[in-house]
Amino acid sequence: MTIENPPAPTPDPLMVTARCLVVDLEGTTSAAGFILGDLYDYARPRLAAWIDEHADDAAIAEAREQVIRDASLPADATTDAVVAVLHEWMEQDVKATPLKTIQGQIWAEGFARDEISSHFFDDVIPKLRDWHEHGVALAVFSSGSVASQVPWFRHSPDGDLTPLITDYFDTIKAGPKKEAASYDAIASALGIPAEELVFFTDNPGEIAAALEAGWQVVAFSREGEPFFEADFGTASVVTSFADVEVVAP
Repeated sequence: MTIENPPAPTPDPLMVTARCLVVDLEGTTSAAGFILGDLYDYARPRLAAWIDEHADDAAIAEAREQVIRDASLPADATTDAVVAVLHEWMEQDVKATPLKTIQGQIWAEGFARDEISSHFFDDVIPKLRDWHEHGVALAVFSSGSVASQVPWFRHSPDGDLTPLITDYFDTIKAGPKKEAASYDAIASALGIPAEELVFFTDNPGEIAAALEAGWQVVAFSREGEPFFEADFGTASVVTSFADVEVVAP
């Protein structure tokens, strides 16, 4: 069977002109297995104590209430009942905002204590430094909370990367990652037209949303990651940051 209008092969290297590169983390800059393994294992036994000890923190109180609402728990649900839901969401890798809020605070403290550190694929940091040096702004859009994103970049294997990053966005600040309106919100916050932004991600749903919002998109198909060899539609597909050159207009 002949396929009409097959996708054009991705150039090597792929050339992208953009004022700002926005990166996803899990599966794009960093191994999903590290986040779902090491970091989840760190947070899991600390959830109950963190919720109880930070009950006066508005963000934690709201997260707890949202878990109760979303899971249809009784209004007076115990911390154990709330944590049971969080554990279930972690097992299913549900991108739930209250879970990300609580995990983010726990991870931030873990980073500050040097009990955990972040992970980046070897091809990522050298390219981020190079693009930043040549005038490309860098930002982050992850389902993980901003509270966890900042220490993630501050405690990288190659030192503090936060001076490279213009802004951080999560599902509270921007909205769901599979909705075009979230990318509109990011473009507005950055003050950059959609066509001058490029999003790096491995998630087909996020690719579709960013394209709908008028962004440029580069899809990452990394062997061993959850979306390896997925259907990325019309997006250009690469396996490494080394396969891309981003230049400022």
